[in-house]
Amino acid sequence: MKKFTFLMCAVLACLLQVNAQQFVSTEVQNRNAMIEEFTGRNCGYCPDGHVIANSIVHANPGRVWAVNVHAGGYAPTSYPNFNTGVSTTICNGFQVTGFPAGVVNRSTAQAQGRGSWQSLTNQQLSQVAECNVAGQVVINPVTRLAKITVEVYYTANSASDKNYLTIYMLQDSIWGSQSGGSSNPEQYVGGNYCHMHILRDAITADWGDEIAPTTAGTLITKEYVYEIPASIGSPNGVEVDLENIAFLAFVEEKQQGATYRPILNVNELTMTQGTEEAIYPIIANVAAASGFSCSTTRTLKLDLVNGGLDELTSLKYQVKVADNEPIEFTWEGSIASYQSSSIEVDVEIPFGSHDVEVKIVEANGTAYEFAKEATIKSEEWVNVAIEGETEELSIEIMQDKYGNQITWQLLASDNTVIAEGGPYQMLVGGSAATQLHIQKATVNKGDCVKFVIKDNVGNGICCSFGEGYYQIKDSKDNIVVDGDGDFGSEASALLSIGDGVAVEEIETVETLNIFPNPVKDVLTVKGENMSQVVICNALGQVVESINTNDSEVRVNVSAFQNGMYFINVIDNNGVMTTTKVSVLH
Repeated sequence: MKKFTFLMCAVLACLLQVNAQQFVSTEVQNRNAMIEEFTGRNCGYCPDGHVIANSIVHANPGRVWAVNVHAGGYAPTSYPNFNTGVSTTICNGFQVTGFPAGVVNRSTAQAQGRGSWQSLTNQQLSQVAECNVAGQVVINPVTRLAKITVEVYYTANSASDKNYLTIYMLQDSIWGSQSGGSSNPEQYVGGNYCHMHILRDAITADWGDEIAPTTAGTLITKEYVYEIPASIGSPNGVEVDLENIAFLAFVEEKQQGATYRPILNVNELTMTQGTEEAIYPIIANVAAASGFSCSTTRTLKLDLVNGGLDELTSLKYQVKVADNEPIEFTWEGSIASYQSSSIEVDVEIPFGSHDVEVKIVEANGTAYEFAKEATIKSEEWVNVAIEGETEELSIEIMQDKYGNQITWQLLASDNTVIAEGGPYQMLVGGSAATQLHIQKATVNKGDCVKFVIKDNVGNGICCSFGEGYYQIKDSKDNIVVDGDGDFGSEASALLSIGDGVAVEEIETVETLNIFPNPVKDVLTVKGENMSQVVICNALGQVVESINTNDSEVRVNVSAFQNGMYFINVIDNNGVMTTTKVSVLH
C-alpha cells in the first residue's frame, strides 16, 4: 500500500482563517465519540460486544462510531485475516488482557469491559469539545487514489500545545467465521458472520500526525493522497471493496505512556467519487425508492455523482430490466464538480426480483458510457374489493407458546403504522400451546397496505411450540391473506384496497364473467359474442391468445409465473374489455 502526504499542514492566524474552512463547523459543539472495540473471530463473547457497540451507535447516529480492532490471540490469520500493524499497535498500547474490551475516546489508560461502554460514551457526549473535525474523501474508482482533506477548528484551547490527527479506513460487510456468532442474529446468517466497521488501515501514522497550534480560533487543514490497496492482510488478505469503506478522522490530545489520548473529537469524513477528467458522471447507487405500492411501476432512485471537473448539466441514460429492451430517459439540471444529487425514474418491474442495469450513454451532449447494476424486487399484492369508501380488516394471530417473540404491523404506503400488535404473553404449561388474538384495522378505498409479522428468534409461530398462523379477513369474513406459522424471522403481504376485483369473481360488463380471482390453476372466461381472449403479463407481453366462438373459455394458468395479468376480451364487434387478474400458486 502507498501513502503520500502532499500538503501536510497549512496554518495561518485565526483571524485570517475563520472564513476559509470548507467542511468544519466553527460553532462550539459537544464531543462525538468513537468506541475502539478489541475483538477477534475466535472470541466467543465478542459478538455480544458487537451488539452492545452497535446499539450505542444506532442510538446516536452521526455522533458515535464503532471501530472493530482485530488483534491478539483471538484474531486468527486464516481467511478473512483482519490483523494489521496498526491494529496490533493500538491493542498493545491499551494493555488488553481480555476480549472483548474497548476504549471510548481513549478516555481510559486501559481497555474496559463491555459493561462500561455505555456510561463512558454518555460521559463523552455530554462534554464540550475543544475542537471540531470534518472533511472529505474524493476517490477515483479507476486508479483507487483517495484525495483526503481534513479540517480541524479549535473552539477552545487544548491542554497540550500540540495534538495528533489520525485517519482510519474502515470496511463493512466482510463475511467470515465468528465464534459465538449466533448471539448476534443481526450479523449471523446461515452459519456465516457479517463483520462490520473493521479497522483496515491508518492513513496517518498509527498514533496520528502532529498538528499545532492548538489555540482557540485556529483552523488546521491537512491533505493526503492515499492509494487504496486492492487487498489488505498477509496471509489470506481481504479485498478492499470501495463500496463498503468509510474514513474516520479524530484528534488526540497528547502522548501518555505508550498511547496517545484522550480523543478530543471524532467525525466521519464525507465520501464522493471523482477523477481528473472533464466529464465523468458516476451512478453510485441504484435502489427502489422508500415505501411500497400495489403496482409493478417502481420508482428507482439513482444516486448521481459528478466525478468530473466540469459542471454536469445533462444526461441520456438507459434502464434495462432483465432481458427486456432498454428504455432511454433524459435528465437536465446542474451538479457541480465532485458533488452529488439524486434523481428518480419510474420503471415497470414485473413481479419477483430482477436484475436492473442503468447505463449512461451521453453526458453534456457527448457520448459516454457508465453502467450500474442492482437487483430490484416488485412485490405481488392481493386485491381486496370493497363496496364503500372504507373497509374494516380483521387481523388474526394464532400465537405459539412463545408469543413474547412475535410482533406485527399493518403499514401505509409511506411506512406509517396503521395498526400493530405483540409481543404477546409466553404461554405456561407444555412445550406446545396456542392462543388466538384478533384486532381490527380500518383502511380506505384506494389504499395500498402492507402486513409484516416478525419473530425475533427466527423460528416463526409453529411446529413443536404450537401450530400458529396469521390471517387477514375482510368485513364479509373472506380470508384475503392466509399464512402458516412456519415463516422463520419474517413474513409479509401486500394488499390493494378497492383497487381491483372481488375475491370470488368479477363482472366487467353485464355479460362477461371472469373467475376465480386470484386464480391458481384454471381461469374461466364467460361472455356473449366473444371472438378472442388475449392474456398479457405486467410488461404488456402476450402470454396466451385464444380465438373462440364459444361463450366460455377455460385457460390453464398453472404454468404462469405468480403476478398480475391483463385479460383482454374482444367481441365480434371489435370492442375490447380489459380486466386484471392475479395468478397466485
